[in-house]
Amino acid sequence: MPKITVHDLKKIKERERKRMILREGEFRAKITVHMGTCGIAAGARDIMSVMREEIARRDASDVMLTNSGCAGLCAKEPMMTVEVADQAPVKYVLLTKEKALRIFAEHVMDGKPVQEYALAMGSETVAT
Repeated sequence: MPKITVHDLKKIKERERKRMILREGEFRAKITVHMGTCGIAAGARDIMSVMREEIARRDASDVMLTNSGCAGLCAKEPMMTVEVADQAPVKYVLLTKEKALRIFAEHVMDGKPVQEYALAMGSETVAT
């Protein structure tokens, strides 16, 4: 089996980077379910399942579903972040299956954030 070269790795990295960037990739939206220990204990697995089922039901092949670790707000779990191309990311908190389905329909599919479930809109920054 041939060895992978540095050049091969750079090509793979660039290809995957393009897939992950919504504007350049094949995805119109990205849903990140926060699944640290606190998130899982609060029901993040149910949120992940309902998102997976909804993507399949709607045949939304242009929606990426992924997970991350703890977002640092344990009391607000379960949480997910929705990124739609050309819009600021939105972090949703204290989710239920019903809330997640509404977020999927209104924000992911129609591009209208559900403000009443949102904790933050836009990139999070730390003042220095």
